Amino acid sequence: MIKDEQLQGIIANNIVYYRKQLELTQSQLAEKINYSDKAISKWERGEGVPDIFILKQLADLFHVTVNDLLSEKKKKKAPSFKRNKVIITLLSVLCVWLVAITLFAIIQMTPLKDSFPTWLIFIYALPITFIVTEVFTCLWYPKFLKFLSVSLLIWTSCLTISLTLLCAHVPNWYGFFLIGIPLQIAFILWFFIKRRKKDVIIPSDESNEQEN
Repeated sequence: MIKDEQLQGIIANNIVYYRKQLELTQSQLAEKINYSDKAISKWERGEGVPDIFILKQLADLFHVTVNDLLSEKKKKKAPSFKRNKVIITLLSVLCVWLVAITLFAIIQMTPLKDSFPTWLIFIYALPITFIVTEVFTCLWYPKFLKFLSVSLLIWTSCLTISLTLLCAHVPNWYGFFLIGIPLQIAFILWFFIKRRKKDVIIPSDESNEQEN
């Protein structure tokens, strides 16, 4: 029969193993299950164990069963999603550009090519590309990639509007590109304020656990 101390050690080792298989830091894992990284660290040191609800949440996140977290055996390697995530993201971006190329080819075969600057289609594809990448960075990728994706979305959107106005012979069209400066500054401030709030907030469950 497994003793309590042994079970704590088994759970601790399993959490460390599966977390590293998914290439997550303690902070990233804590964010995904809405706990503090102090709680994750305590579990991984074998100084405590998560309750059954958190174990189930961890098992779902690691794509294993609760029994896998409780069993001392040859580890079942968690699926490696890193390559799949990159492939899915690239395929989605490729679909955007495939649509853009298709539209370009169709317009080139119609009378619209003489009244519409068809090269703008590829400019319009830029912000759409970064909308797509932002969706996937919110799901799977680190915060700095989210920051980069939104920043590129801001500037490509400003570029798209400016070039559209240029083609429409609107005077002072470049002024719309400059709108990107205050938008970028506002986003930087929002990004760091939000990040700071996450750093100082401790979930109530963990606070109660620390008090006990």
